[in-house]
Amino acid sequence: MKEYMMIFRNEKMEGEMPSAEQMQMVMQQWQSWITAIANQGKYSGTNRLLPEGKTIKPNNIVTDGPYMEAKEMVGGYLVVKANSLADALEMAQTCPNLVYGGNVEVRAVMTIDNDPNSPSFLQEKN
Repeated sequence: MKEYMMIFRNEKMEGEMPSAEQMQMVMQQWQSWITAIANQGKYSGTNRLLPEGKTIKPNNIVTDGPYMEAKEMVGGYLVVKANSLADALEMAQTCPNLVYGGNVEVRAVMTIDNDPNSPSFLQEKN
């Protein structure tokens, strides 16, 4: 099996924030979805990304926030194991992010040799 990364994007939230009860319901949906993937032995890892951060651009220009100019922001990612991109896409189709107007980008992960002194470091493995 190969690894695939699901990248979760959402429009920037404007206006009233969800209530604590609404946030709890959303978190439960995410936990249930990820647990179902883990129970199939296809879970590799996940994390949420907080909105704070900096971006470094060429000529050492540092800007506030990772995507302040964009309408969408990356909220997190999940790495899964799947036999093919089609299988990973099938898992993504039930992602709670889609229920709330977000989207899921699914990309194959290129594994990298862990030793930077190795001649195969940064080379694609089959």
